[in-house]
Amino acid sequence: MFSTALKYRLEKELGLCVTHCSSMAALRGTLQGEAPEFALAVLDLNLPDAPNCEALDYVISKGIAPLVFTGSFSDATRDQILAKNVLDYVVKDNPAAIQQLVLAVDRILTSGKTQVLVVDSDPESLQRQVSLIAKQRFQIIAVETGAAALDVLDTRGDIDMVVADLDLADMDGFALLAEIRQRHGDDTVRVVGLCKSEDRMVAARFLRAGGDEYIQKPFLVEEFNSRVFHVAAIQKRVQSLHRIAARDYLTDIYNRRYFFETGPRLVDQALRRGELASIAILDIDHFKRLNDTYGHEVGDIVLKAVSRRLKHRINDRHLLARLGGEEFGIIFSGLGLEEALDYCERLRLELAAQPIEADGEAVTITVSAGLAAISGRETFDNYLNAADQFLYMAKHAGRNRVFSELSLMSALAS
Repeated sequence: MFSTALKYRLEKELGLCVTHCSSMAALRGTLQGEAPEFALAVLDLNLPDAPNCEALDYVISKGIAPLVFTGSFSDATRDQILAKNVLDYVVKDNPAAIQQLVLAVDRILTSGKTQVLVVDSDPESLQRQVSLIAKQRFQIIAVETGAAALDVLDTRGDIDMVVADLDLADMDGFALLAEIRQRHGDDTVRVVGLCKSEDRMVAARFLRAGGDEYIQKPFLVEEFNSRVFHVAAIQKRVQSLHRIAARDYLTDIYNRRYFFETGPRLVDQALRRGELASIAILDIDHFKRLNDTYGHEVGDIVLKAVSRRLKHRINDRHLLARLGGEEFGIIFSGLGLEEALDYCERLRLELAAQPIEADGEAVTITVSAGLAAISGRETFDNYLNAADQFLYMAKHAGRNRVFSELSLMSALAS
């Protein structure tokens, strides 16, 4: 009953390909020879022809990650299977057991896509946490100081969760949390705090300061795993919602809201690292005339095509968004004014050279762009206004061109 129900739910709810083995003999037959690759094994400890965990040992010997689902369980059994690096276990002791197992499988299979930053100034404690998290198949970066943690977060944009001891050598864990929230906002990264203190107010202070979870040391392995998994699952759901909310409904690139939320953080990071950055506003020339001539359906096709071409040319290092109508915003990370100007010129020439097929018509489009350098501590709106002013100059000068401070200086010199 359990195997039939479980196979059905794993296939229907998670879209998995499931192979069922009802005995040790069937298991050996499946894994011998040219066996397919399995991401995970869900197994009972007691099979009819293998009553003493032989199936678990065999699966581990084949390099397959095991998840135990059993009705025979005790404290001794728990210690035995945890010593074998089992990912997790679910006991068949209640009607919700299958639901718990489906959730555990989903959690484990998605954990490999989660990046965890572990911070602890005690090498032994750091290694223990890394070992526990690695067993759950998370991707891990380990550092020993708060400063190193902030550097990793600033350098990489893919950290999902920070697991940090609150007693760091170079800074208080609360100071680290405050810096993370100031630099990266409330939803970009989840923060789990660890501490030996028995003062329950420490946990309350950490959570009120913006922490997502608190674990007191020493902790049980199951407690640590469950809390970390729970935070990771929340983060993946939040990220999924953010991805939906951040996309422009027509062009499927980032929207205005995302640009204004993320842009200031990118600018702040560039200034803090002393890196070059530039901001551009790009506009499709005579778009209203195009809509009036060909209709809004053709206008939508043109917007989609331009967005695809821009997205293809602008890699993930830079931020591209539709600001509204026919206007696009770009933040060039690591590019000064001259490099960004060259980048925009290439974009302009390529867009003009490739007509867009729309409703049987070959529509040639051109674009104008205003470009401003990011330097000094200005508000984000000031940078945006500067780029907007240069866009106005580009249009006033005849369109189909990129205008910047360099263009202005050149024009004044002539």
